[in-house]
Formats: sequence, C-alpha cells, structure tokens
Amino acid sequence: MGRIAIVTGGTRGIGRAICETLQNDGFTVVANYGGNDEKARAFTQETGIPAYKWDVGDHEACIAGCEKVASEVGPVDVVVNNAGITRDGTLQKMSFDDWNEVMRINLGGCFNMAKACFPGMRERGWGRIVNIGSINGQAGQYGQVNYAAAKSGIHGFTKALAQEGARAGVTVNAIAPGYIDTDMVAAVPEPVLEKIVAKIPVGRLGKADEIARGVSFLCSEDGGFVTGSTMSINGGQHMY
Repeated sequence: MGRIAIVTGGTRGIGRAICETLQNDGFTVVANYGGNDEKARAFTQETGIPAYKWDVGDHEACIAGCEKVASEVGPVDVVVNNAGITRDGTLQKMSFDDWNEVMRINLGGCFNMAKACFPGMRERGWGRIVNIGSINGQAGQYGQVNYAAAKSGIHGFTKALAQEGARAGVTVNAIAPGYIDTDMVAAVPEPVLEKIVAKIPVGRLGKADEIARGVSFLCSEDGGFVTGSTMSINGGQHMY
C-alpha cells in the first residue's frame, strides 16, 4: 500500500482529477466530500476510491473524520485542501452569512485539516500539504470579497505553516488555479465567460487534469525541496 492521501472536495471537478492522478501515482487515496451522497457513491463505483463525508468547516468533524481514515485506511501522509464554495455578491449586498460560510469552509477547512494531520506527519518525518488557492486570491475579483479574502488567506497560511514543517520533512505548498473548465465556471453566464477567456493569454480555460499534475509534483519525492511556494496555473492571466 502506498502513502495515504486525503483530498477534500474530492469527488467532483478539480478534486476528482487530483484523486485519480494521485491514485495513478501509487498513493492510496481517500476522497472527502460534504454534500452530494449520490455523486459520491457514483465516484467510488467508478474509481474504487472510498469517499468519506464530513464538513471541512467543522473542526471537530475534521478531527473525527481524519481519525476514522487513519483507523480504517492508515496514517495520513498527504492532505490536499481542495474543498471550496462561492457566495458571490458585492459588499453592499453580501450578508454576514455569505462572508462567514466562505471563510469557514475555504480557509477554515485548511486549518482544520492541517490541525488533524500535520502533527502525525511531523512525528513520522514525512508529509505533504497542498492547498488550492485561486487567481482571485492573488489578483482580487469584483463581487468576491469573501472568496478572494479566503483564498488570499490560504496563500499566507501556506507560507507560515511551511516554516513549521520544513525541518521535519513536511512540505506545505499552494496552487493558484486560474479559470478551469469545471461545473463552477460553467455556471458563469456565457457573455461573462467569453470576456474572461479573452483575457487569458493562452486563449482557453484550463483543464482539471492540469491542476492535478501540479499537485502530483508537489506531493512526490521530487517535490521535497519545494515548500512555502504558490504555483500559479492560469494560462498567463495573472503573473504573480
């Protein structure tokens, strides 16, 4: 059995691509999901990857979920913090609940999962944490003060935690995807999407597999000298 990896938000979109890529790399992969039981069952049937349900924004649920994975599968060596939501709107129209829920899940989930798994990685002398940020956490985006703040926080969280893990063989990195061809982006109105693509120098949306390959490198033995880094995969849309 290979090293054990948990991918949050792992049953769909970018998360699914990451799960399948790490599985192909020889990792024993577990997907976490928060809501859709039917899609999670279909994911497991199609990939053979078990799916565990808990809310990454719930601290106690993360601790319990990761303990369950450790007892049923084995100690967790890799965490990919991919789970995220949007609740878009201008500040004038945004409710506190819209702000708080995005922060709770997108940024709080990174803390909760790291709190559950980071100590064991340090004790064993090897670990990988990869946090999925966003181009909008680097450049900002109109109508996304909550999402941009949470994703920007992920980049700072990554740099700080990397310093705690470096001497113990635990790397902590982030990937900042641009606009990727997923369900989330498909929900953007076509005229708006056309304007977005027009601003991407390579002239297209990214693919989930392209993000997954970046995660694959950062989780590999070859990625051991990379820590505290943010890898931008955005087609040249924002050079940071």
